[in-house]
Amino acid sequence: MRHNKKLNHLSRTASHRKSMMANMACSLFKHKRITTTVPKAKALRKYVEPLITKAKNDTTNNRRVVFSYLKDKHAVSELFNEVITKVGDRPGGYTRIIKLGHRQDDAAPICFIELVDFDENMAKAQKKATRTRRSRKSAPKAEAAPAAEAPATEAPAEEAKAE
Repeated sequence: MRHNKKLNHLSRTASHRKSMMANMACSLFKHKRITTTVPKAKALRKYVEPLITKAKNDTTNNRRVVFSYLKDKHAVSELFNEVITKVGDRPGGYTRIIKLGHRQDDAAPICFIELVDFDENMAKAQKKATRTRRSRKSAPKAEAAPAAEAPATEAPAEEAKAE
């Protein structure tokens, strides 16, 4: 039976795993995006998201609790100052995992893990309208209207040149 086996040990001892997760979490808070393997990213997500939730309430005790996990005061101040201002209103889901494929030498699955509200490229892509069949039918009408206005604005300019 696999009772209480939620933690992926990642083939490491407990002390190695604890320090590795702390280092990866500090890097994530400092750089907002890191590249790693998929199992490590999934383990990091379980490690980081409770820390971000804890940081929503900025008290001395919460700072000390987060520092006991991260062991880096610059990462803690980055989390409490910069990260929380962007993700403070979210109810959860602070990280995103984007799979990139497989690594060349050992074929390990590689991915990005990033903080959700910090990726400007993804935000621009989400705002971009996608085309559907209906929008294609209506698009020529919308393009025809500005084309009809363009000669009208050019005609007075030609008349002005003629005078």
